[in-house]
Amino acid sequence: MPKKKSVSKETPVFDMSDHSSDSEEELVGDLFGTEEETAPEPEPTFEVYARNPLYIKDDDTPKELKIRLVGSHPLWAHHLWNASKVFASMFDEHPSLCRDKTVLELGAGGALPSLVASLYATKVVVTDYPDDELIDNIRYNISSNLGDRSNIVADGYVWGTATDKLREHLPPNHTTYDVIILSDLVFNHSQHHALLRTCRELLTPKTGRVYVFYTHHRPHLAHKDLEFFEIAQRPVLENVDPDDRELLGYGLKADHFVKKKMHVMFEEDPGDEEVRATVHGWQLWLP
Repeated sequence: MPKKKSVSKETPVFDMSDHSSDSEEELVGDLFGTEEETAPEPEPTFEVYARNPLYIKDDDTPKELKIRLVGSHPLWAHHLWNASKVFASMFDEHPSLCRDKTVLELGAGGALPSLVASLYATKVVVTDYPDDELIDNIRYNISSNLGDRSNIVADGYVWGTATDKLREHLPPNHTTYDVIILSDLVFNHSQHHALLRTCRELLTPKTGRVYVFYTHHRPHLAHKDLEFFEIAQRPVLENVDPDDRELLGYGLKADHFVKKKMHVMFEEDPGDEEVRATVHGWQLWLP
């Protein structure tokens, strides 16, 4: 993971420019490990997401969502990513994408997309790595923005592991999710297979959709980000060694359907600003 830096109000605790290697191991390191502290832990921050009033049909729903972000975290949960804002806007503009559906978010961070989805969905399960700080923060965002709404729950989950616990959150007579949210996760190159394994196991065939939104924060590694979709579309082969990643595939179909210009999140990072400010959206499905 990226190295810690001195903390100030102006400078992010982590800098995307710290990722300068094409090596997955060096890029991601021990994704679920800990780092030696070099600075005091900063306080949580808040960011307000104002919903577009054109899409607010119910006076009882919140007109804005105040998202608390952990002060810093090696899994990058201390940022409200551009992709999450595009997700939230899309769900409000097109509520049929999640209306009366079961929704799962992986690597949720501040959980903005899930909060908006819960205004329309039957059930929303918000997950992140099972770290108390992360999960407690998600639960805070749920309760502070939605009160005692019963159709949304937060839980810890490690990508690629057994999915039984996630199935237990589903309503009766449901075994899969209609919508799976991946918001700015594909930069974790070493975790592509783990993410796709979980998505394939939990996605409703034919009608279900995995929505994958991201930005190429490191333009020189854009080809590594896009490998996620190449792997997703590889055919499923029988009797393949799980360690043989060159052959593993997940049999998903893919469509790139969103491209939206936002702002650059890390001003001092290298690379084309147009690339670093653009959010891309894909949908994946099981034929």
